Amino acid sequence: MNHPLDNWTAVILAAGQGKRMRSSLPKVLHPLAGRPMVRYVVEAALAAGARRCIVVVGPESEVLRTALGDRAAYVVQPEPLGTGHAVAQARAAAGDAEHLLVLNGDVPLITPETLARLVRAHEEQSADLTFLTALLEAAEYGLVQRDAQGRVTGVVEAAAREGAAEGAAEINAGQYCFRAAWLWPRLAGIPKAANGEQYLTSLVAMAVGEGAALVPVQAIDPDEVRGINDRAQLAETEAALRRRINRGHLVAGVTIVDPATAYIDAGVTIGADTVIEPNTQLRGRTSVGSECRLGPNTVVRDSTLGDRCRVDGSTIEEATLEGGVDVGPYSHLRPGAYLCGGVHVGNFAEVKNARLGRGVKMGHFSYVGDADVGDKTNIGAGAITCNFDGEKKHRTVIGRGVFIGSDSMLVAPLTIGDGARTAAGSVVTKDVPPGALAAGAPARIVRKDADPT
Repeated sequence: MNHPLDNWTAVILAAGQGKRMRSSLPKVLHPLAGRPMVRYVVEAALAAGARRCIVVVGPESEVLRTALGDRAAYVVQPEPLGTGHAVAQARAAAGDAEHLLVLNGDVPLITPETLARLVRAHEEQSADLTFLTALLEAAEYGLVQRDAQGRVTGVVEAAAREGAAEGAAEINAGQYCFRAAWLWPRLAGIPKAANGEQYLTSLVAMAVGEGAALVPVQAIDPDEVRGINDRAQLAETEAALRRRINRGHLVAGVTIVDPATAYIDAGVTIGADTVIEPNTQLRGRTSVGSECRLGPNTVVRDSTLGDRCRVDGSTIEEATLEGGVDVGPYSHLRPGAYLCGGVHVGNFAEVKNARLGRGVKMGHFSYVGDADVGDKTNIGAGAITCNFDGEKKHRTVIGRGVFIGSDSMLVAPLTIGDGARTAAGSVVTKDVPPGALAAGAPARIVRKDADPT
């Protein structure tokens, strides 16, 4: 969505302490749909065409820099002296930028489309200052003042008003576009409020007094500009963001049976004709193919699912499922699980750091960890790979077409050859040759030519 306005930079204010969050985590790093809220603001600015982003942070900003990485440059506001003071800290980093888009890091629902509208109005009207307004309950926001002819005369902050504002009114949303040459010399002249802070809102009255080109732009969707100051507002914003995410998937051809109980993170991709049943969570860097059915009561995190997978009431973490895999109910795929095409994992089963070959059947009540299982092998009910000896993890290798009897215990390190079998209840501590039958506790080779199943 690159906009024709050249040489403009986004400055994102993220140095606030967020005391009302009552948290050791900086406010702008509280997660929404799997991402820190400030990341949405950075990505919206870049998608709208910003040449680059400068994030104004507080003195202890290492965790924020880690979260955003190289998406932005960073400048420090050493003391919390207001939004005007914060923008002034970005002067050197902004360099020769001709225009500045100034945004708040705690307003994560802002869209690239709205920012592009703001920038377009700024350009088309050759403005010195363009700012976003909205019709919202005015209790926590600065109110836009207009004269009898409807012209903007200033903004009154909530703290400076006499009496509480009631009902919806035109508020200052806190997103600005400035002509840099107009902005920089005026920041130092912003008057200090009673608390000693300098607020960008004062620039509106300064622009009016000078007869500068001032342009208000009203947001089409007021929810886009709602700020987050406490946990209640965080939850409300999360709900609004999830509605937006779910609608995007619905429009793209995904069926979500009950959108109110589908929790899909922002980075998740889902193929067409997939069905998401109630109480399903798709978290982190998850990718789901086409024609899958997930849920009810399924959690998938940081995993890849191919086409036509079925996951019923189970948890999948950092795992990969090729096409046509079905899992559950009540099973758990832990990190490192890789299920090849056509694998069946039934109920109350667990797979960890193991590869199951094509067509493997692992019906129920089994654990396979630190293992490689060949194609078309059957894992009987209650079978376990005993991969931990109390000090180290060891690997189990099971060949193709193997039949592991119910309640077999496979004590790693261990190799079971192609076509071999273990009898029910066997405790296998030594390698089993291809085609052999092992039985007993401890297991012995009782037949060397067992028919593979």
